[in-house]
Amino acid sequence: MNSSHAKEWEPKIIAFLCNWCSYAGADLAGVSRFQYPPNIRIVRVPCSGRVSANMILSAIKSGADGILVSGCHPGDCHYISGNYFARRRFALLNNLLDFVGIEAGRVNFSWVSASEGEQFAEIVRTVTEKVKALGPADRLVKKIGGRQAAESAVQR
Repeated sequence: MNSSHAKEWEPKIIAFLCNWCSYAGADLAGVSRFQYPPNIRIVRVPCSGRVSANMILSAIKSGADGILVSGCHPGDCHYISGNYFARRRFALLNNLLDFVGIEAGRVNFSWVSASEGEQFAEIVRTVTEKVKALGPADRLVKKIGGRQAAESAVQR
């Protein structure tokens, strides 16, 4: 990657945010005008325990450069134990991601409550810098155009 391309490239980060805590924390960050990079695309989920490994892998496969999953602090889950399931699932997913060659730092997990807007902004800044340092994710991305180009080259 040359230096001019590195300056132009901005990562796309999908943020799966728990409706009850992290989404409200993101809303508070916006209302309080805490600045954070505009690289995240928020997906509001009922609970962080709802986010499956398939959802994360599909997002990466569809072109996301980074993932942020954020839920309620332990003990504060609206559904009592959803964030514990998310934490356990994230620990297992890290092993799978390591196995398939996805770099550590591309998929992140955090706890943010509804009153932590400034912390949410700081987490987004940290995740964005981590993903920028890793560069574009191309390990699992479908390359339909490239495949079609290769198939048409074979047919000639």
